[in-house]
Amino acid sequence: MASVTVRGSALCTLALGNFAFVFLTGVNFINFVSFRAIYHNITGDTTLCQDSVPWSVALRDTSVLRSVVVDVGLLALFTAQHSLLAWSPVKQVCQSVLGVLNRAAYCFTTALALQIMMQYWQPVIGAPCLWSVRHAPWSIWFPLLCFTLHFLCWAIICSILMIFDYAELLGIKQVYYECLGLGDPLSQKSQRAQRLFSHLRHPVCLELGVVLWLLPALSLDRLLLAGTLSAYLALGHSLDKQDLSYLCVQFNSKVQLFAQPHGAAAATAVPQDNNNHKQK
Repeated sequence: MASVTVRGSALCTLALGNFAFVFLTGVNFINFVSFRAIYHNITGDTTLCQDSVPWSVALRDTSVLRSVVVDVGLLALFTAQHSLLAWSPVKQVCQSVLGVLNRAAYCFTTALALQIMMQYWQPVIGAPCLWSVRHAPWSIWFPLLCFTLHFLCWAIICSILMIFDYAELLGIKQVYYECLGLGDPLSQKSQRAQRLFSHLRHPVCLELGVVLWLLPALSLDRLLLAGTLSAYLALGHSLDKQDLSYLCVQFNSKVQLFAQPHGAAAATAVPQDNNNHKQK
């Protein structure tokens, strides 16, 4: 019994430590992708690009080429880690070795790859911007509009992660179920839900696309970041009509639940739970 308690405590400590690291990495990523770029554009404290330099000269500049090579290597590191650990043979090996900590390890290595990318990212300031909003009054209003839309997109992303069971996405629920002897939490979901999760690796593609591309100024290094991550997001899922039908049913049920008065919603909660168990 003591060994079981020690093992459970160790698993919980690792899972919670991993959650803290992933959460902090997410905060850093929001700052890296959204607010830092927009803030620099509004204040003008940092030079984002050199519009006076022609592309023919910029592409022969060794500092520009060095920054591009470093950034491409960092993006290759992140995509390789993210894809390799999601590959079925590697996933099976990790599952057999790590067991219940498999999902937590995947999130940890993803966060670590993101931290390395953000830490060593090289801004390309010796090349012109692909676009830049610099003329009044849009030089003030457009960055504020970008800030507002970025904030809304990140709020939607956080809401979607909550709906998609963030505790399971980060590997906490797997450890919790293991400590209680309940098995894999994914096995408790319906077949249609399991099918959806197997096809939808990134449930926030549209919002991340807006965040990556909607900026007052698009530098060359930002083009590399936005283009690579957008292509990866587009190739990272394979939804079909059955998945979309399941999503529509779930969305409509949630809308009806919230549209009902409080008493009626509580009265219909039990029948809906029973229907969900019948689908499993």
